[in-house]
Amino acid sequence: MKIAFVIANGYTMGGTVRTVHNLARGLSERHEVEIVSLVRRRVKPFFPLTDRVPLVPMEDRTGEKRVMSRFSRTWWERRAAAVIPPSELARNQNFTPEAVSALHRYLKTTDADVVIGTRPGINLMLAAWSPKRLRVIGQEHLNLAEHKPDLVKAIDRRYRRMDGLSVLTEADRNAYRELLGRGDDFLTVMPNALEPGTPPQATLDEPVIAAAGRLSPVKQYPTLVKAFAHVVAEHPDWTLRIYGDGDKAAKIRETAERLGVQDNVHLMGKTKDLTSELSKASILAVSSKVEGFGMTIVEAFSVGLPVVSFDCPHGPGEIIEDGHDGLLVPPQDVEGLGRALLRLVENDEERHRMGAHALKSAERYGLEDSVARWERFLEDRRR
Repeated sequence: MKIAFVIANGYTMGGTVRTVHNLARGLSERHEVEIVSLVRRRVKPFFPLTDRVPLVPMEDRTGEKRVMSRFSRTWWERRAAAVIPPSELARNQNFTPEAVSALHRYLKTTDADVVIGTRPGINLMLAAWSPKRLRVIGQEHLNLAEHKPDLVKAIDRRYRRMDGLSVLTEADRNAYRELLGRGDDFLTVMPNALEPGTPPQATLDEPVIAAAGRLSPVKQYPTLVKAFAHVVAEHPDWTLRIYGDGDKAAKIRETAERLGVQDNVHLMGKTKDLTSELSKASILAVSSKVEGFGMTIVEAFSVGLPVVSFDCPHGPGEIIEDGHDGLLVPPQDVEGLGRALLRLVENDEERHRMGAHALKSAERYGLEDSVARWERFLEDRRR
């Protein structure tokens, strides 16, 4: 079958982009696959793709800009707003009139058998505009509880027109089941998969705690710095490395300076090879207020890192087995997070034991298994 993924910006860095590219690459072994990007803002994608998976932009901003008349812009802005609620339009700047109109044309002319949306605004457009010959599948890369009321209302109105919806956790499947009144004939849980290959393994002997993800409020990195200060007070040789970029770097630095741990906290920027960087650490710390899934946790497992995480909605509690491959801490318990980090810093034997279990836990998230599950799900939608 021919499968098309539709993504907001397939050329940038991000967890959704990375997992979509990974799944597309896996499916392309036996199917024709392409990724449709609403916009293109850079010449080369941040994450390289195999030649088997073309990346097709709807609006290309790297060359000569397409000129759209004021009337046409207004028309498509209104057309998009009739489907996508204000909170979703405000959250993503890639729903431009040029991109939206090109996606509408694409859906009418594509020879794909199935189109897969990767965020609510895209899912809503696919549900509203796809011809009946196309099977439409939605993906949820966050969770229902994170969406604003106007978006939940739009989801409730339009998602039933799709042929299926994948979510990342059992908790989110239950939430969507209650909202949509649909069961396993429509909803499926599809955890994100690891990239193929064997990453370098952590020795767990380096005095390094890692964290990774966009420097945004939801990750609560200033809170993590406060928890990490408990470690530095007892073990000043340990450092915290935070991978990612974003607009909250100054707040993180301010917190570190105020607590006197500025020399122990390092903002590492973004990286294309996160697993290699994680393998240089001995613990992964997760301080998020909410997680759609927790792909960084799975990647840490793949290099043998134990994980200390807030037990926030929804992913960490479904990935980490407390006391086995990591430690779960009540949400927003900063001192508890600090104590849990200190526990693994000071107990080499426990850290290594949990790291070995983490490596085993990573096997649940292999790409080959994920591709097989997707193939079964898509085949079932054809019947």
